[in-house]
Amino acid sequence: MLIMIPFVFLVNGVTKGDWLEAFIFAVSVAVGLTPEMLPMIVTANLAKGAVAMSKKKTIVKDLNAIQNFGAMNILCTDKTGTLTCDQIVLEKYINADGSNDESRRILRHAYFNSFFQTGLKNLMDKAILSHVKDLSLEYLKDNYTKVDEIPFDFTRRRMSVVVEDRQGKRQIITKGAVEEMLDICSHAEFDGEVHPMTIELKNKARDIIEQMNKQGMRVIAVAHKSYLDKTCDFRIEDEKDMVLIGYLAFLDPPKQSAASAIKQLHEHGIEIKILSGDNDAVVRTIARQVGIRTDNALTGPIFETMSEEEKMKAVNQTTVFSKLTPIQKTEIITLLQAQQHTVGFLGDGINDAAALRQSDIGISVDSAVDIAKESADIILLEKSLMVLEDGVLEGRKTFGNITKYIKMTASSNFGNMFSVMAASAFLPFLPMLPIHLLIQNLLYDISQTTIPFDRMDAEYLRKPRKWDASDLSRFMIFIGPISSIFDIVTYLVMWYAFGCQSMEHQTLFQSGWFIEGLLSQTLIVHMIRTRKVPFIQSCASWQVTGLTLLIMAIGILLPFTPFGSSIGLEALPLSYFPWLIGILLSYCILTQLIKNWYIHRFTKWL
Repeated sequence: MLIMIPFVFLVNGVTKGDWLEAFIFAVSVAVGLTPEMLPMIVTANLAKGAVAMSKKKTIVKDLNAIQNFGAMNILCTDKTGTLTCDQIVLEKYINADGSNDESRRILRHAYFNSFFQTGLKNLMDKAILSHVKDLSLEYLKDNYTKVDEIPFDFTRRRMSVVVEDRQGKRQIITKGAVEEMLDICSHAEFDGEVHPMTIELKNKARDIIEQMNKQGMRVIAVAHKSYLDKTCDFRIEDEKDMVLIGYLAFLDPPKQSAASAIKQLHEHGIEIKILSGDNDAVVRTIARQVGIRTDNALTGPIFETMSEEEKMKAVNQTTVFSKLTPIQKTEIITLLQAQQHTVGFLGDGINDAAALRQSDIGISVDSAVDIAKESADIILLEKSLMVLEDGVLEGRKTFGNITKYIKMTASSNFGNMFSVMAASAFLPFLPMLPIHLLIQNLLYDISQTTIPFDRMDAEYLRKPRKWDASDLSRFMIFIGPISSIFDIVTYLVMWYAFGCQSMEHQTLFQSGWFIEGLLSQTLIVHMIRTRKVPFIQSCASWQVTGLTLLIMAIGILLPFTPFGSSIGLEALPLSYFPWLIGILLSYCILTQLIKNWYIHRFTKWL
């Protein structure tokens, strides 16, 4: 534009001799070539997308996130609540030797740990408290008072409370991940006796846990230590030489809809990766049940030992990650982004906040903790992949309609640039008055306002879409000049067929190009909006079709009205319209042929 506008000004000033008129015409051309509707169209598209997504149980916090939603090709998610029913139930509690705990001693200790902790209670804590309530054992807590606690962290993967009974006897009660608990236990208690924690006993414990994990159960261990010195301050270092008393097994079955939702997301070009802090066997079992391959499963401790190059390769090949820390979740997302993936993360816990912020599209649920919801870009009103799929498709539709406008406007303006330059160089008068250009531009802009309400072809929605600036340049170069060809044909028709070769006939010439230019610009909306044959294989929404037809009718009738006469247009002879139909029909046919070649050559359209 920086080159063209001065060129138009100079050429018209030199050839027509009226420098003021040439300046006004050049300014009008600049206004006409400026995509002034872009902010409005983009905002309207995003706002409409947000409203449509809200009707599908998806609340958009950041409008710009809708585009990333449509571009997402990898979704990282925890399994709890997304792949599972999010209804953890305490299934069993067993002694350290694998026998059933008939005395409920393990349950009592786990209850004290869950009840007396002051931190956020997780789903397993809630399951323990609910189970105790069902058994009417809540009175047990009345015999103890809390002394201190050592909070949970993702390195130790356990938490402890210190309680004191009415006789003043103190004990530390710890529960947590089995491997981490075995590391701090020097003894195990079963059959009423305390036994040294031997390698054989540890191996037996691992076998017991593995069997339950294969059934999809999550298992934690419970241990205690008595006769603590009342004068000491309790620290993490006190979690040692403990006595293992048993295990708690929880079940959170997979959702019936999870497998079909994952399959549909795969069909739409989205790969699912599980990023979980849970036990490896449990995560793999759930993954298999919902149709996610587990042949390249990886645990957090192993991931930590890898080199940067190995990690880059692993995050692409692996679909199931387990025993991850929050930092490792964030690192995996960062490594995927470094390889040009658009990564979404679905999480609802405190430990998910960093990953939600790092991801291209952070997704949480309305039942999540506050920090997770604050870190997310999108909030789901239902923790389900089915809801997520609806949101993804709406995001792609929104992005597609924005892309339509940008490509329509860019190619149309690029073509108009050549048309105006050609007309300015060879005509003895202005091809159109400045007022004509401004009214034509206004009518064209009005015809674009319904684009946010247009539909997208199903083929477009099948895979993620990302913005590609190089594709826009290529699109302009191949599609833009098509309109210039038929603008020049219109010049020749008006020049030779209607004798518009002098200043006396400039009004007729300008009226002829005004109508042809407006109609060709409006028709391009239908030609570009789909990779198919417009009107036959793919029709625009009724809003787009109705408004474009209305604008075309206004453009044709305007020269026949008093207002048209007042702005320098005149009624065209009926013999003009067969020429107009032929030009526009040829324009559509050539555009479709070049579109087919373009798609075959570059494998994309929008």
